This record gives sequence, structure tokens and C-alpha cells, in this order.
Amino acid sequence: MGADSPAAPGPSAAATPLPRQVDDRVALAGIVYVLRKGVSWRDVPAERIGCSRVTCWRRLRDWTEAACGPACTRRCWLNSAGPVYWRWTTRQWTARMSELSKGAHTGPSPVGRGRPGSKHHLIVDRHGTPLAVALAGGNRHDVTQSIPLLDAIPRIRGLRGRPRHRPQRLFADPGYDFDKYRHLIAKRGITPKITRRGTPHGSGLGKTRWVVERTFAWLHQFKRLRIRYEIRADLHQGLLELGCSLICSRRLRTAF
Repeated sequence: MGADSPAAPGPSAAATPLPRQVDDRVALAGIVYVLRKGVSWRDVPAERIGCSRVTCWRRLRDWTEAACGPACTRRCWLNSAGPVYWRWTTRQWTARMSELSKGAHTGPSPVGRGRPGSKHHLIVDRHGTPLAVALAGGNRHDVTQSIPLLDAIPRIRGLRGRPRHRPQRLFADPGYDFDKYRHLIAKRGITPKITRRGTPHGSGLGKTRWVVERTFAWLHQFKRLRIRYEIRADLHQGLLELGCSLICSRRLRTAF
């Protein structure tokens, strides 16, 4: 061909195949694998799951930032599992130490020799169904999460008429024994049943508070939640919400 001849047309950009997007179910399976096994993201078996560890992490990040991931899923499970037992709820916190020296919602724990850690705050109904979960620093007092956690309870479908969307009574341990917060709880139409500080152990409140202890046992069967590895607090919160969603799904299976 001569020098003045037109060059052969190259491949069109539109004809270039785009990378196939991984299905959400496949990415969710990888996230649940990390949640259950407690392994690091680099140990996700790509051949077994069907997607890479980077895809799983990015999908969790995108769902968390878009506020359309585990929290919405838990809300759907709660609405499907039938009416929540609103006569009373119980709440407590648990502390889990972390090797992180930075990151949001971490702080020196007074019960862990000043090591950085985080607290899981949880509120459940009579059957142990998790209604709301929150993450706070190890140096934050328990009672500071009392009102935000109550306000975080989603509106759940109930019986016909005017169903309750908040508990009738709230049980808590002595860490929440402050008159100021008792009044704030009462203003929301909830009767506070909080153990007074200095009350001897075995006074009777433990007959109802064991429910939240059992839910924490269920929640910490997911090994990734026992120790906080994520520097980003929103990602750890997303894993917490996902664990609660799986507990709600078990509740749905046993409700029929």
C-alpha cells in the first residue's frame, strides 16, 4: 500500500467487551464468609466464592455508604417476621478489644488496661430479635448511647389499628442508671426498668436481661465481630448490621 493510502480502521471502542459485573449474591456470599469465619479479606477463596476479595470489600463499602445494605435488609426481615414483642425490651453493651490504634469509634478502654477498643450496644425484644445495634468507642460511657439507640429502632409493621413502634418497658443494667436518662426514656412513653447501682447481684432483673446476653452470644458466633479489624467504623457497623440481619432471618424461619 502506498504512503497516501488510508490506514486500516482499528477496533471500535464500542466493540470492546466490558468487564462482567459480579452478581450481588456472589459478593454477599464472600462478605458472609468473612463474617462467619473471621478471616482477613485477602483469605477469601475466590475460586470457591466466585469473586475476588477486592470485589467483596468494595461491595460492602458501596452498600454501607449508600445506606441500602445490611441495615435495610434487617428492616425487611423484621417486617417479615411478624409483630415484634413491644411489651418490653432489654439492652446492654459489650466491649471487645482491638489492635487498632486509630479509626473512628475507638478509644482506651478503662477495663482493658487502656488498650484501644470499641463497644457494641444492642437492644432486643423479648424473643432476642435485634432491633438496633450501635458502635461506640471503648472510652465512651454506656449511657451516652441510650437515647440514640432507642431512636434508631426502625418503624416495624404491626397489627391493624395503631400499633406500637416503641417498647412499653425497657430493662437495662446499672451502667444506664442516671435519672436524667430515666426522664428522657419516660418522655418517649417507655417505662424504664433499670437496675440501681449498688443493687446486689441476683436481685431479679437478670430473669429478663439474659435474653440480650443470648443475642450477644448469637452475634459473636460471627468471628469477625469478636475483634474489630476494620479501621473504618462504618464498615464494622455494616458487618454488625449484617450479623443482626442473619439473626433476624433465623427468627423468620422459626416463626412459621
